Amino acid sequence: MERHLGSSLTMFTKEDFESDWLKVASGGFGQVFRVKHKQWRTTYAVKCSSGHLQDTGCDSMNCLIEEAAKMEKIKFQHIVSIYGVCDSPLGIVMEYMANKSLEKILPTHQMSWQLKFRIIHETSLAMNFLHSLKPPLLHLDLKPGNILMDANMHVKISDFGLSKWMDQSSRMQYIERSALRGTLSYIPPEMLLQSTSPPGTRFDVYSFGIVIWEILTQKKPYAGANMMGIIISVAAGKRPSLEPACEDWPGDCHQMVDLMKRCWDQKPQKRPSFADVSVETDTLLSVIQRPTVDPENERLFRKMSVKPTLSRSKQNNSGRSHLSRGTSTNGVENTKDQLYSPHQNEAKNQEASRTPEEASEAPENDSDLLCFMFAHENLEEVQLLLAKGEDVNRRTACGCTLLILAVQNRSMELISLLLEHGADTNLPDDDDWAPLHFVAQNGDDRIARLLLDHEAHVDAQELDGWTPLHLASQNNFENVVRVLLSRQADPNAQENEGRTPLHLAAHYGHVGLVKMLASQGADLEKKQKNLRTPLHLAVEKGQFRVVQYLLKNGVVVNSLDQKQYSALHMAAIKGKYLICEKLIKYGANVDLRTEKGWTPLHLASIKGHMEIIHLLVDHSAGVNARGSLNWTPLHLATRYSGEAVVSELLRSGADPNIAENSGWTPLHLAVQRGSLFSVMKLLEHNADVNTKNKAGWTPTHLAVLTGNTSIIKTLLKAGALLGLEDNLGCTPLQLAIRNQKQSVVDLLQGRGSSVAHLWVCTV
Repeated sequence: MERHLGSSLTMFTKEDFESDWLKVASGGFGQVFRVKHKQWRTTYAVKCSSGHLQDTGCDSMNCLIEEAAKMEKIKFQHIVSIYGVCDSPLGIVMEYMANKSLEKILPTHQMSWQLKFRIIHETSLAMNFLHSLKPPLLHLDLKPGNILMDANMHVKISDFGLSKWMDQSSRMQYIERSALRGTLSYIPPEMLLQSTSPPGTRFDVYSFGIVIWEILTQKKPYAGANMMGIIISVAAGKRPSLEPACEDWPGDCHQMVDLMKRCWDQKPQKRPSFADVSVETDTLLSVIQRPTVDPENERLFRKMSVKPTLSRSKQNNSGRSHLSRGTSTNGVENTKDQLYSPHQNEAKNQEASRTPEEASEAPENDSDLLCFMFAHENLEEVQLLLAKGEDVNRRTACGCTLLILAVQNRSMELISLLLEHGADTNLPDDDDWAPLHFVAQNGDDRIARLLLDHEAHVDAQELDGWTPLHLASQNNFENVVRVLLSRQADPNAQENEGRTPLHLAAHYGHVGLVKMLASQGADLEKKQKNLRTPLHLAVEKGQFRVVQYLLKNGVVVNSLDQKQYSALHMAAIKGKYLICEKLIKYGANVDLRTEKGWTPLHLASIKGHMEIIHLLVDHSAGVNARGSLNWTPLHLATRYSGEAVVSELLRSGADPNIAENSGWTPLHLAVQRGSLFSVMKLLEHNADVNTKNKAGWTPTHLAVLTGNTSIIKTLLKAGALLGLEDNLGCTPLQLAIRNQKQSVVDLLQGRGSSVAHLWVCTV
């Protein structure tokens, strides 16, 4: 039974948890188990260090309680929570992190740049919190293995506070132990050299620099090098290589690489503090966060009528996917192969007349013989066997009825024969496809009439809710649709995702079927579960004739889907100019906003659809509308589109001095992207050359960081002030000196920078 040890720290026993302790990690540190509390029904992690696994002595317990108590007092969103101590096995009970450690994720997952930057930023926040305590709490073991990830891929660091290492071991013992644990790569050079100074906060900053490299490259530092090789390299000032990995990196990474290099500087005093690092990483994260503007990408999977082979059919029963029915031009042969291998000669006579080879393959009982004769379309034999009382509704080895096989084969004679002997027209296969579903997929209206005359259910639904009318509408079989509608098929039946036959016909551009369904009562405004109408689907796929018909028949042009996208939003992002023009003619609102605040002009700007931008602006679209993160169309165009789009928006009245949430103006973004033409155009339209973002960077600071001398000259000509300092107290010249950009230093000094500004800012 658990008991409290003071404050909120709890002593747990093994009996408090369920018996299935699952080991989720192990290494030089010991082992981590995932456990579930019997009473609280909550999952925890129990971390047992190597020395504590078997040792239950009083000293070990007291040491562990002291360590856990110290860690438990640290409450921060990016630091793992400690709940108590377990007495057997001896370990710390902590918050369970569903995605384990960054060390496990980096080699196995493709990570977006946005996620990488977020992990770096959240790690810096956690370290800044520890270093802000009085006195500062050092981590001294910062590495991907101690950066844990929760279910939403947010950071929580662990295993901090190892500041007693100097009291417990010599320097060489510490280095050797670090090498064995795989943490030597994160130790700064001053600790590897003959120094008597104890570790300080710059120790962790160095480790953080190596962690940044590892996150950006998703590789292990100094891979393959031995202990002495690493020590010699680091002591000599060498660091993990960025070549050729960084060649394909986006421009946003330049500043992050610059920060990384400052963090692992050979001289501890030149490394920035985490207070400064967290400001920089916050700003870098804000600019790399590409606003999500694409509507949800929905696919309509085409239903297929031919069943796969028997083995595949059994494997797919659990998936029930529309794709479980593969396309084929020889569906009959595939179906036959599911029963028996075909013979060279058609078996038309009795068993005695067959060859020895054929006789050895022939079925021994009447039931199997019926399938055998059926597969070879031996009508006489099938009729004889049915007359003897064989079950006409029996299922074959592939899970189909004989009637379904006959429908797939389009054999009117076999179908008629089976119906005469009482075949059930509504008996489905394993996926609940009735014979009429297969008819609707194959497009044979004669068989459709025959089955309906024998009481086939016209609105039968398979597992995904599709009716025969859905299938016929998707595949543009007007003849079958006409038959089904004449037998009172419901034109507004919805499958599991809410699609009606009209949705499918509109999606695939079957304008004739759209008209037919509408004439028989199909609801032109019917919405799927995601609230999309047939108009949304037709617009998304560029089905102009369907769009035109729907608009002429009075559909609501400004209907919004679940993410607040109108048909015009979809047309704008897909670049469908004629459809945009038609939608606006019928009253589409050019300033409607999506869930994220995007207007059609935002979407056209990020995709660079010039004609649509012209069209929207000509119809008075708000050129300075603010969307997600307060980005305007000009922000999006400057960051993601071509220079012509930037020029067009400026000509249309876009304000170049609007700042988004982190203080970035379009000029900042143009400089950061390295687009000289956009910079010039923005300056021509009175962009403020000395405006600062949240980090205190002016466009000139950014140009210095990217080393773009052409843009620097352009900014200086436009009146850029070289004495402006960022939040760290650095002028552009000081930034150039600190980052060893000699060509930029020469350029700025040649412009008459004051000698007083040559000192390098303290970081």
